[in-house]
Amino acid sequence: MEGLIMAAQLLTGLSILVGIHEFGHFFAAKLFKIRVNKFYLFFDFLFPFPNLLKFSIFKFKKGDTEYGLGWFPMGGYVDIAGMIDESKGADDLEAEPQDWEFRTKPAWQRLIVMLGGIIMNVVTGVIIFVGIAYSTGERYLPIEEVNKYGLYVSELGERIGLKTGDKVVNLNGEPAKQFRDIVDPNFLLGSDSYITVDRDGKKVRVDIPKEMIEWMSDDKYRNKSYVYFRDPFYVKRVLPGTPADQGGLQADDIPVAINGKEVPYFSEFKVALAKVAGTEIELTVLRNDQPVKLNMTVSNEGTLGFEMRSRLNAEYKKYTLMEAIPVGTKDAFNVILVQVKAFGKLFRGEVSASKSVSSPIGIAEVYGGTWHWLQFWTITGMLSMVLAFMNLLPIPALDGGHVVFLTYEMITGKKPSEKVLMVAQQIGMLILLSIMVFAFGNDIFKLISR
Repeated sequence: MEGLIMAAQLLTGLSILVGIHEFGHFFAAKLFKIRVNKFYLFFDFLFPFPNLLKFSIFKFKKGDTEYGLGWFPMGGYVDIAGMIDESKGADDLEAEPQDWEFRTKPAWQRLIVMLGGIIMNVVTGVIIFVGIAYSTGERYLPIEEVNKYGLYVSELGERIGLKTGDKVVNLNGEPAKQFRDIVDPNFLLGSDSYITVDRDGKKVRVDIPKEMIEWMSDDKYRNKSYVYFRDPFYVKRVLPGTPADQGGLQADDIPVAINGKEVPYFSEFKVALAKVAGTEIELTVLRNDQPVKLNMTVSNEGTLGFEMRSRLNAEYKKYTLMEAIPVGTKDAFNVILVQVKAFGKLFRGEVSASKSVSSPIGIAEVYGGTWHWLQFWTITGMLSMVLAFMNLLPIPALDGGHVVFLTYEMITGKKPSEKVLMVAQQIGMLILLSIMVFAFGNDIFKLISR
């Protein structure tokens, strides 16, 4: 069931983003009276081979444009008349150029058409993040609250030199304002990032290794942070029919020990439960300030079945629409900034390609096996900005490759020949196909080896 939910979220998210991206090209082409032969979600041929297995699930024609849904669920495309792209072979451009074709239009118009998809993805990403900021506001934990009990450090955090109980002094010499600053990808991807902590009254500097992001991509640390906050908690609600319910746990109980071992913080509590998954335990709780011992069996997933509530004082800020616009815009472009830093690490050899490149399989895992709308829109907003960034890369066959040739034409006044553009397109498609094969193979290997 989780696999189906992952696939459904992936297809829904990508369908939205690809449709919007291709609409950007479509709208710009129509604006300059360029004929659009096809507008397709998914490919109606075996990508990237334009003449193989050509058929669509459904299609209809309105005006000069055929609209349809392809059978190959890998993106989508618009077939713009007179433009060299992944949907055409060399024979398609042998006819005499027509006034309504892409290739006869001024370079600046062709540039806008090529940037149309990228612009639409940026606009979509910004709108999503603004909507999230406006609808949910911002809940954050001030660093002063974190430092009441200090940090809980995972195995990865210990690997870089942090210790449980450390209290945050600053990040890169600047005061930290909230816990999120410590796990912010921009901080972790910095070239010389470090965290200064108070350890037993002494200030200790802990450098973030250049390999930190790669370590976090290892299966051993997948979906785990290097650091958490120590979080005293109590039971908010017991779920019916669960081990907690059957064992007599009640709302407002404060769990303090498992099998006699103290676990006053939720992070340690979860780790301790995971170690005794599937076994019976003695859980000590404080009930009306009195210790009570309860016997219950931990599930095989390492849970008891209750909702917790932190005893730390998180702060919440509600945004008006006008306040949400700059906040959401900043969050959206922060995704691109993270991508730029990640690419820098990749090209410097600080992160391996196998830890950085993901296929739709990896993206589906990011969405997860449970459908939460906030998570869905957050990931979709991030993917929209990533899609814009990736399409702007100067690789032939991507929008960015076309932009490079058009920029060259606008600067020099010389238009590359169609033969040169076709060869560049073929090289670009070979590069993209190689990346696609590598990404799928890499993700499949990860699944098999887990």
